[in-house]
Amino acid sequence: MSALEAARRRQSWSKVTPEAPTREQLLPLVAAAGRVADHSSLQPWRLIELRGEDRIRLGEAISRVRGDDEPSTKPLRASLLIAVVASYRPSEKVPRWEQEAVASGVAHLLSLLLDEAGWGVIWRTGDYTRSPEVAALHRLGEDEALLGWLYVGGKPDRSPGSRRTVDPEPLLTALPR
Repeated sequence: MSALEAARRRQSWSKVTPEAPTREQLLPLVAAAGRVADHSSLQPWRLIELRGEDRIRLGEAISRVRGDDEPSTKPLRASLLIAVVASYRPSEKVPRWEQEAVASGVAHLLSLLLDEAGWGVIWRTGDYTRSPEVAALHRLGEDEALLGWLYVGGKPDRSPGSRRTVDPEPLLTALPR
């Protein structure tokens, strides 16, 4: 499949089956996703696998942020969650926003690669992604920020739903004169 075909067919899978790729299956995809444009090759990102009990611990942290009595079940919607972390590096040439864009690019490319490999993926965020409780669970450093999680699992037999085709005309313009 070409990159164009992969991008055209990308869908978010809000519901996935319990199957998930192994660490060994993930490693070459992560290596390929790491090829995104990265000014000064800073690699200002890292990924954290959450499986099994890790997802329950995340649900407990989310419930503390929200003041809920019961752990959130949101992290149980997929067998594998991949936390996307922007790890800002000191640089006079590359501002923080650009480093965060690299981390976001890695996450998006990884989601395309996972989709091509047959996995269902959705990138989830929430107001709690930047909370101290969730940061502590992920052991984020002072110069790190959680950008969300890729929820990964098997694709169910049903369609994920339709996605509107983007009209590129109003989005691609010439420089105003």
